[in-house]
Amino acid sequence: MPAYVIADIEVSDPAKYEGYRALSPGAIAAYGGRFLSRGGNMQVLEGNWAPSRVVVVEFSTAGQAQKFYDSPEYRAARAARAGATNRFNMIVVEGV
Repeated sequence: MPAYVIADIEVSDPAKYEGYRALSPGAIAAYGGRFLSRGGNMQVLEGNWAPSRVVVVEFSTAGQAQKFYDSPEYRAARAARAGATNRFNMIVVEGV
């Protein structure tokens, strides 16, 4: 069953965040993930959610998404991101 990693990000230091943006695609690809959305235009349709940047990545399974998250490649990306965001929320949700 496919799974989707969804992140809601508020970037506070765009220059520092570029290090994360450079490293994360390789980590995602290494574990079979693919971007479905990477900070494109968005519109809140209902509720009071006010995301700044939304990223959606598809993986073949939730287990594969977890392997990506725990990987040395993504740990390096997370380290590069340190101090570059005010908010970074991430979930994995199984699809249908």
